[in-house]
Amino acid sequence: MTTPAIYLVDDDSAILDSLSFLMESYGFTLTPFSNGEAFLEQVDLTQPGCVILDSRMPGLTGQDLQRQLVAANSPLAVIFLTGHGDVPMAVDAFKSGAFDFFQKPVKGQDLAASLRKGLEHSQARFDAQLQKARLDTLSDRERAVFKLVVQGHTNKQMADSLCVAVRTIEVHRANMMKKLNVDSLAALMQLAQLAD
Repeated sequence: MTTPAIYLVDDDSAILDSLSFLMESYGFTLTPFSNGEAFLEQVDLTQPGCVILDSRMPGLTGQDLQRQLVAANSPLAVIFLTGHGDVPMAVDAFKSGAFDFFQKPVKGQDLAASLRKGLEHSQARFDAQLQKARLDTLSDRERAVFKLVVQGHTNKQMADSLCVAVRTIEVHRANMMKKLNVDSLAALMQLAQLAD
């Protein structure tokens, strides 16, 4: 598994340099972008990670960029870092799904702590999206078997409930486990919790 990436989007080159240097001292490597357009062109929005956004930039603002990430259902955690923030802006950012919001200048330890939590949040969201995508590969019958298994039904009970042979249940159950990439009932139960 690759380490989730951290991106910094700010039109101020001094901020790009100083913040990248500061976060290196906390063990983070930031990939800098001087505008939102370049970020969108070069970053895979389907992967986990964090993006630190300035709010006021020429072209795409931080808020514009956040809206595009939301529209793309990106698992990236958004952290705003702006010199022009106010309470309404922070409230709007959080309502739109931002993970955190800071005013410039920011303390390195505060931003580092937020990045750590943001990366965990992003990874959990990415894992949930992956599992849901796997659930979408199930046939209707495999989905029915999945629901009955997580409810604790035996193969015989499932066969009776679905009016099929036990052997048919065994085949559907094996196919379901393979498609979901799980090898135990415990793993299946964890997946069911993510799917809710």
